[in-house]
Amino acid sequence: MAASCSFRSVIGAPPLTRGLARSAVRCRSAASPAPGAGGAASTSKLVVEVKERLAREHPGLPTGRNGRDDDDMILWFLKDRKFSVDETVSKLTKAIKWRQDFGISELSEESVKGLYQTGKAYIHDYLDIYGRPVLVVMAAKHFPSTQDPVENEKLCAYLVEKAVNRLSSGAENILGIFDLRGFRVENGDLQFLKFLIDVFYYYYPKRLGQVLFVDAPFVFQPMWQVVKPLLKSYASLVRFCDSETVRKEYFTEETVPPDFRS
Repeated sequence: MAASCSFRSVIGAPPLTRGLARSAVRCRSAASPAPGAGGAASTSKLVVEVKERLAREHPGLPTGRNGRDDDDMILWFLKDRKFSVDETVSKLTKAIKWRQDFGISELSEESVKGLYQTGKAYIHDYLDIYGRPVLVVMAAKHFPSTQDPVENEKLCAYLVEKAVNRLSSGAENILGIFDLRGFRVENGDLQFLKFLIDVFYYYYPKRLGQVLFVDAPFVFQPMWQVVKPLLKSYASLVRFCDSETVRKEYFTEETVPPDFRS
């Protein structure tokens, strides 16, 4: 379908200039202010408090990286919960349990290769111009009627974990690109989208910096009307655009993903 009659043209999503896009990235990446006048010292005390609460109330949770004594993870969830210890303990407990039950540490390219080889989703080899890892999803290759939903969730978790692990020093979130060219009704999957929303809200909070919906056709409109309320504040991260915008505003000629090269 021509870009002039795409879903993007109907909703009238204004294109961001590169300057505005850079500013938006900086705002989303900025760390939340530490509570109180103590600054770093006060924040460190909160990290210790959360760590002690988790050890006392949930001693069965794993330790080590991404565990109940991981200072970096605790601090990240404290920022997400605006430094509320009670809310941080609750959300972090849920996230660590999910990682354990889902077997995140055991996921590998080999374990998800069945769907990974379809090319339906992948982590791009290069960062975008803002230094963010890039998760690309080819929606037209997603077939919920024939693909195992559990395997789809495993692939999703593996790729999100891989993207977050690629964050360089100073970078805090990733870019998600949903290529909607060729999207049909049979590619729609509300249950999977609900899972994806939960992943980013509960288990990887504030790790999603921006989402690009590229060349969305009219048939995507009903799906968007259902999904948008579920996103809540995350809906502000969504930008509808065309493939040319992806090329010109998010990558250089050398780093643009192969699927978006002219």
